[in-house]
Amino acid sequence: MSALAATAVALALASGSQASALPWSKTKPAAAPVAAAKGDAPTATAPRRKATPAERAAVARMDPLARAAFWARELDVDPADAEAGVQLSMALRTMGSYDDAVAAIGRTLAAQPDNVEALMELAKSHVGRGQGFYAIDPARRAQQLAPRDWRPPSLLGVAYEQAQRDEEALAAHRLALSLAPDNPSAISNLALFQASHGQPAEAEALLRKAIARPGAPMAVRQNLALVLGLQGRLDEAEKLARQDLPPELVANNMAWLRAATATAPAGRSWQDVGRSQ
Repeated sequence: MSALAATAVALALASGSQASALPWSKTKPAAAPVAAAKGDAPTATAPRRKATPAERAAVARMDPLARAAFWARELDVDPADAEAGVQLSMALRTMGSYDDAVAAIGRTLAAQPDNVEALMELAKSHVGRGQGFYAIDPARRAQQLAPRDWRPPSLLGVAYEQAQRDEEALAAHRLALSLAPDNPSAISNLALFQASHGQPAEAEALLRKAIARPGAPMAVRQNLALVLGLQGRLDEAEKLARQDLPPELVANNMAWLRAATATAPAGRSWQDVGRSQ
């Protein structure tokens, strides 16, 4: 997957939750222990009742492993709890345990095949592990069930990109933007498609528009840093990167950008550099 595609995935997957800044290099999150996926954490002293809304809301502030254990216990109490199924899959996906995430959300979809959030989560898990082809069907179904929601077509656009179906990807990104013209993530995903197809100036303009929107997630600003860096504007890229990321991650990203721009053979296009990973 190219660096641009990987960042686009990060934005698409972050819808409905806080975006996380991933390095542009191929560093991957640690895999979740199998026990967390299966709910095998000790529960002898845990009350056999569903958590209250306040308790569920508090879990959002926990780390992914703790969230996975919490939602696995919720499913033990009520296997039909769709929210728990979606949240468990999301936590596992965040940790890079994509197979476990797919299995978790599959159980929810077996009981509720028309649950839009579950369909979206299944598509996100497939996209997260780089298998966008298998994300197309659940993303399409989610789009059919929620035709006014911008998230399914935006995710579908990323899935089409991974499946190398670029015309359909562009149409999906444009549809998402037509549904949510001021949404910074929808804008950013279209911008990254443009950047990966040899239109860095157009991508930069869209990303600057996106970061000016209220509530723009951190990942949008980092996508702009990526696009600037791949154009050779490393000082600007580093300045943006340091607004959100710790020094060690900035150093990692900048090293990757310097290598990507310095080693491109003469005559290679900017698009080729963006697709070199």
